[in-house]
Amino acid sequence: MIRALVDAAHAAGIGLTVLPVLYERAGFATPTLRDDQRRFAASAADVLALRDGVRALDAANVNAGVAIHSLRAATPDALADLVQACAHDSGPIHIHVAEQTAEVDDCVKATGLRPIEWLADHTPLDARWQLVHATHATPDEIAAVAASGAGVVLCPSTEANLGDGLPDLPRWLATHTPLAIGSDSHVTRDWREELRLLEYGQRLTLRRRNVSAAPDTKAPATAARLFERVLAGGGAAAGFKHWGLKAGARADLLVIDAQDPALAEADPDHLLDALVFSSPTRPFAQVMVSGRWVTAAANRGNI
Repeated sequence: MIRALVDAAHAAGIGLTVLPVLYERAGFATPTLRDDQRRFAASAADVLALRDGVRALDAANVNAGVAIHSLRAATPDALADLVQACAHDSGPIHIHVAEQTAEVDDCVKATGLRPIEWLADHTPLDARWQLVHATHATPDEIAAVAASGAGVVLCPSTEANLGDGLPDLPRWLATHTPLAIGSDSHVTRDWREELRLLEYGQRLTLRRRNVSAAPDTKAPATAARLFERVLAGGGAAAGFKHWGLKAGARADLLVIDAQDPALAEADPDHLLDALVFSSPTRPFAQVMVSGRWVTAAANRGNI
């Protein structure tokens, strides 16, 4: 499966970070996997072998880290073994955590602690760690994550599709926690839609506009502030030390199609707001990955 994914990424001209997943049990009180889950079974040793196998391929624009499905799906011993084996590895470590209130309740019942609280107490969280979802986090948990240097991967369309809830976005933004956006489903894979839903969810809950804007910190534009935060956080989540339009980073970029009706005559200072909130139908004219144009128009020389 990993070989197929690597080949597909190469054929499509995109980058790929492969994260083999530790997956051992169906829940805190269920020591084995259900029949329909067994095809995903992977021990700590399996995960490490798969990670090293991806790296051995030495495929262009492909790297690898590790992941833990969730606290409910991995025993504490296996999680500790995986973390110890990665002690001197710089690759990313992802874990899905605090996605649903039922998960939080089950974790408290089984361990006496909330999921993020348990992680902060029992694992050496650092900048390699990415807490996926983190939807239901208390102020103390947010502070603990911020102090550790770990990142958070928010999944707005997934939470909306599953009815999971909304994160405390203003509090996350107020910290220096690296934030990224992702998708834990196949509902959508559009970063503009994710940012739009992330902001709109907060507006609906707090009943005010421009929740993510911070004019007092020279970030008056909502979309621009979110974009800059998740751009930097996304690079860390994918395992890159350098990301974006800067020296040392992989040359990935999108060229905006300024002729799209939704973007026409947009003020340059608010172009990202127009891009995110006006839902343009053909917003990008060209795509570059690792210094190579991968769009049909660019390949024809229409640059």
